[in-house]
Amino acid sequence: MNPLHDEHNAPLPPLLDEYLAYLASTRSLSALTRHSYRRDLIALVRCIASLQENEYTVSDSALTQLQSHNIRHFMARLHHSGLSGRSLARMLSAWRGFYRYLTRHHHHNDNPCLDVRVPKSPQKLPHALSPDEAAQLLTFDPADALAVRDLAMFELFYSSGLRLAELTQLQPADIDFNEGIVRVTGKGNKTRVVPVGELALRALQAWLPLRDTWLIPGETALFLSQRGRRIHPRTIATRLHQRALLQNLDERVHPHALRHSFASHLLQSSGDLRAVQEMLGHSSIRSTQIYTHLDFQHLAKVYDQAHPRARRKPKAG
Repeated sequence: MNPLHDEHNAPLPPLLDEYLAYLASTRSLSALTRHSYRRDLIALVRCIASLQENEYTVSDSALTQLQSHNIRHFMARLHHSGLSGRSLARMLSAWRGFYRYLTRHHHHNDNPCLDVRVPKSPQKLPHALSPDEAAQLLTFDPADALAVRDLAMFELFYSSGLRLAELTQLQPADIDFNEGIVRVTGKGNKTRVVPVGELALRALQAWLPLRDTWLIPGETALFLSQRGRRIHPRTIATRLHQRALLQNLDERVHPHALRHSFASHLLQSSGDLRAVQEMLGHSSIRSTQIYTHLDFQHLAKVYDQAHPRARRKPKAG
């Protein structure tokens, strides 16, 4: 079996291992983000290996000898294999970051990714529930401890617009019930404080006594599996999908949809893009602006209802 086909156990050239360690120690990127970088860098290793007679070993020198025409060739092959422009852009960004690291820390003379472009994909708007759908999803009486935990997770997701990784990393001390806030550590190890709604606080207060009965020594996570350990992101996604079906929601509901719904509904009500940006933990306002597109139909409806000249009544003749 070709070890380069195994994302988790693939042997990487020493320079790539060093770069991934740098992302952890110096850049303070989360484990999930580093896993994404590793996956994209393995794709680069695979591309190089396909050009060699010995496809089982890729050396540091093979990495440093790449030129722009090699990267363009790799991008073309990956695009032909079915990868979207969005996926290719993310992958190229990871490669470009690696070569930027080489120029700064290993005196590498050239970044072969700088002049490479990838095909653009149509921008897809994030899926968000309507306010009625969000209420439908979260309106249920928990029948057991699992449902109590799930309601607390889903309410907090929607109330505070958390990322999935952020939710799994929370500890009870991160919730301030007196102030109604949650302290979140997001991308780049940056901390932000986000309000928590009353319904989410109630759901969390119902969950905490049950959490104590599941907790095993040494575990600090707010949300636990039945074994008393930190809940896995995949479990959260599965439980949310199952709950959506139980609540008669036809569309597949994933954790990020609740974050999208938080942003869209808050923007609809307040119109304060900067505040939404801060609560979402976006480093750039451009990441937040996508939610303005979700609101077009809502804004058009408000305009029709409120503007004195939106709907001109015909004169009586």
